[in-house]
Amino acid sequence: MQDNATEVTAAGIARLAGVGRAAVSNWRRRHADFPKPVGGTETSPTFALAEVEAWLRKQGKLAEVPLRERVWQQLAGHPEGPLPALVHTGCVLLLIHERPTVWLDASAGSDARLAAMLPGALDQVLTPRFRGAATPRPAQATSGSPTPAVPVPTAPTPAAPTATAPASPAPAVPTPTGPQLLPSVPLLRGAAELAAEAGARQTFEFLLGRHLDANPRQYTLTPAELAGLMADLAGPARTVLDPACGTGALLRAVDARPDQELYAQDSAPELAALSALRLALHSRAGVRGAVGDTLRADAHPGLRADAVLCHPPFNERNWGHDELSYDPRWEYGFPARTESELAWVQHALARLTDGGTAVLLMPPAAASRRSGRRIRADLLRRGALRAVVTLPVGAAPPYNIPLHLWVLRRPGRTPATPEVLLVDTGRFAGEGRGGPDWEAVREAVLDAWGAFARAGRLAQRPGLARSVPVIDLLDDDVDLAPARHLPPAAVADGAEQLTQVRERLGATLRLTADLTPPPADPAPPARWPLTTVGELARGGALVMRTGGNGGHARVPVLTDHDVLAATAPSGTLPESEEEAVLTEPGDVVVPVLGGGSVARVIDDATGGAALGRNLVLLRPDRTALDPWFLAGFLRGTANNRQASSYASTATRLDVRRLQLPRLPLEEQRRYGAHFRALEEFERALRQAARLGEQLVRGMYDGLTDGTVAPR
Repeated sequence: MQDNATEVTAAGIARLAGVGRAAVSNWRRRHADFPKPVGGTETSPTFALAEVEAWLRKQGKLAEVPLRERVWQQLAGHPEGPLPALVHTGCVLLLIHERPTVWLDASAGSDARLAAMLPGALDQVLTPRFRGAATPRPAQATSGSPTPAVPVPTAPTPAAPTATAPASPAPAVPTPTGPQLLPSVPLLRGAAELAAEAGARQTFEFLLGRHLDANPRQYTLTPAELAGLMADLAGPARTVLDPACGTGALLRAVDARPDQELYAQDSAPELAALSALRLALHSRAGVRGAVGDTLRADAHPGLRADAVLCHPPFNERNWGHDELSYDPRWEYGFPARTESELAWVQHALARLTDGGTAVLLMPPAAASRRSGRRIRADLLRRGALRAVVTLPVGAAPPYNIPLHLWVLRRPGRTPATPEVLLVDTGRFAGEGRGGPDWEAVREAVLDAWGAFARAGRLAQRPGLARSVPVIDLLDDDVDLAPARHLPPAAVADGAEQLTQVRERLGATLRLTADLTPPPADPAPPARWPLTTVGELARGGALVMRTGGNGGHARVPVLTDHDVLAATAPSGTLPESEEEAVLTEPGDVVVPVLGGGSVARVIDDATGGAALGRNLVLLRPDRTALDPWFLAGFLRGTANNRQASSYASTATRLDVRRLQLPRLPLEEQRRYGAHFRALEEFERALRQAARLGEQLVRGMYDGLTDGTVAPR
């Protein structure tokens, strides 16, 4: 079967050829033999990948499509959509990973033969990995326990009849049929070829990550650093459940143990399948996945897990309030319609063995809404809620609010601990879009939790953590927000610290005055001959690179926000097979989004950082171009305006169209010296602003908490 069904957008063509989208538009206008659209819309047409590849090669614009790009374009342009294609690919990659000789035998013939043989071959892998018999740990005899444990066979049997008996959830990874697989065969062969180079697991992670990056608004993801923190809080576990598994990030973060069982469920069939496949490729643990609405149709009603990890959907009104009024999971009270998160909390507790730990990501409102105060009070009284942790802003979506982690334990026969741990890591929020200082967050949270778990209490760590007696929280509001109960940061040296800030501010202001540019001398408008960045790149006067790949080595990542705010590299990128673009001193970095006239010359301190997304790096030939001259002229307002696109809600800069004058190198250096002096003045202004804000905030805090006396 020819790969004529795979379609590619103009953006995909640009990526294949290594050019901008404007170049693709020009090709369509100037070349009568350019492939005609085969789908899409008038404003966003799609083209047959095979025809595009042939045309690019004929024009000498493409020697060979890189294998990774070919496979991605086949997946993105799959006639049934990328998600079914990704599930089919994951099934085959698991077959290659576990039974490579079976794949080699099946793939030796025609596409039709391969599609016909694959269902039987896949069933040899999918059945033992996903649908083998697994008996959940039996329920303990507790007053609020649900129905006794039942096996989880290939087709789950219904729970014992009750007023709300759910339908049996579907298995996460059903074996696809031959007709379903036939359109995917070119993609599957390409994925197998890529797996021979990079490995089956790495190939699936690459394709899944690329799909998630291409559709950021369709998925609510749990960052890997946060998933690791939640798994560490839960501790070592043989049986782990994620009842809202999404793409499997939480279960993937769990440390592997012998005979481990991972249970997962999601209401979206494609996500449940992708999560199960991802986990099966990641470890040898038994994976028990299912499709279904967890609250209405729990796939694991008899499970008693050692740990539950969950990033539930927030603020859901249609979570089953009317149907689940008498559900036995509501041991701590029937959640209000507006308290879906407390329903997930109680579901997690109901699926734990005695002494098991659950860690849930929660919206901050769940700690203080009046409609949930009775349930929060009962969680406290019975010792189920053990800790509430405030995360820094930017830790997970939605990124503009400080989310919470709730750590819960299923009360056993031991007396309830009379104190609860409260932690606030808001101080570790990052200035850039790269997120918070995860190393500091992890160290602070795990250190406090470890000390609290050992002793049952924690001495005050001002501004960061303390344990609070349960009785102190059982007021009319039962407000569990850590900021309400933590003492302020240590202020014993507050006045002394403010004096130091004031002295630094004074020195910075004096430096700013010294760096203030002299009065501008009037001059007639210059009439220089102009060139563009694109022309300079074609002529070899500079090298132009775009960022966004993490590579293999873990290095700091320079983000677009870092460039705009003139701060140190603060970002992260997922590891990838594609090499990261590393900055060097003297490079000029330009953000392409946001409409700001900004260009940053990389210094020795920033050199070696990886180039993040939405950034373009220009590496000038020092014998032809001065970096400061280049950066200075790129910052001109008129220059940015003529090189920007305003066709959408976000302004995008076409760096190739930016202009600068053709001047001798000595003249460039003269301008460059002036631009460098302006940059030093700008840096001093930013520092003065930060110190001034710190002084004002410190004075307000000192005057209001009594550590600074008014004069």
